[in-house]
Amino acid sequence: MKNTQLNSIHKELGAKMSEFAGYEMPILYKSINYEHNNVRKKLGVFDVSHMGEFFIEGPKALNLLQKICSNNISKLSPGKAQYNYLPNLNGGVVDDFILYKLENEKYLMVVNASNIEKDWNWIQNINKNFNAKLTNESDSYGLLSVQGPRAIRAMQKLTFYNLSTFGFYEHRTIKFANIDGAIVAKTGYTGSGGLEIYVKNSNLKSLWNSIMEAGRSFEIEPIGLAARDTLRIEMGYCLYGNELDENRSPIEAGLGWITKNQFNYVNSYSLKNEISKKQTNKLIGFKLIDRGIPRKGYEIYNFKNEIIGIVTSGTHSPTLGIGIGMGYVKISKLKNSKIIFISIRNKIVKAEISKIPFI
Repeated sequence: MKNTQLNSIHKELGAKMSEFAGYEMPILYKSINYEHNNVRKKLGVFDVSHMGEFFIEGPKALNLLQKICSNNISKLSPGKAQYNYLPNLNGGVVDDFILYKLENEKYLMVVNASNIEKDWNWIQNINKNFNAKLTNESDSYGLLSVQGPRAIRAMQKLTFYNLSTFGFYEHRTIKFANIDGAIVAKTGYTGSGGLEIYVKNSNLKSLWNSIMEAGRSFEIEPIGLAARDTLRIEMGYCLYGNELDENRSPIEAGLGWITKNQFNYVNSYSLKNEISKKQTNKLIGFKLIDRGIPRKGYEIYNFKNEIIGIVTSGTHSPTLGIGIGMGYVKISKLKNSKIIFISIRNKIVKAEISKIPFI
């Protein structure tokens, strides 16, 4: 099992540690509700250094990316980022990721920790026809995510660059916390705003300490992966392995909005055909009417007591104070009803289909 550079710091802070994607990671420090609410109302910092970083460079970089990515990479200019996925050959998804255009002919792809090796092999294989320069820097880079409504004000003291000028999904390579060449991006996985900062591992402890000191007067807290999950579920964000996988259609998952590539990308013909057709299954959000906490794998029923789907993510929402979740259902079995039922520990619990994000 791997460790991030901050492993000892997390343990000193009393974090509950557990294995996640091959890393020993902090799951929580105080409590999920406390950490969740601190991000929603104030700010928190996450160590997400387990994520993977691939650099794609050279005159063939754009051609390669247009082949492997769902979105239109040619629209990116330096300083911009884009949400994307890697289509596979059978209608599913290799992985979803954020792509940053650092310079002309230089990109940073940030992939899910559990998929680093798989993604790398997939891209390398396709790159045989393009010969772009690929570098896997996943073991060399760390990533801290500072999220919450106070994040920009708190972090401003760490740089001369005016952070308030950042647009959503914009980034700059700047001096930050006395670290040259930090990649600072206005991205995140919480829906509460903030920054993500990429630095070399040798600078990660220094960055953590600077962030904690700068955020002290703004009531910053370290946040574990458990609260990261409740935050992303409240926003209805997909998680690979839950809402997305090798066999699940990205169109059914609601990712038609990033299936825009105008070029001959992987499985493009099938995906474009699927967009134009009526979907059989779709990803929905739901709120429990009865008490309970939905979990991944629980069955979804309609009013006829027919199994019509399965929960992919669920939790007790600290913001709403009720159970919420997402899941795939057979559209024809809904019969235009907004009421569904979730089987929770052999008990049928009533729920209502809800628009996402939930808050």
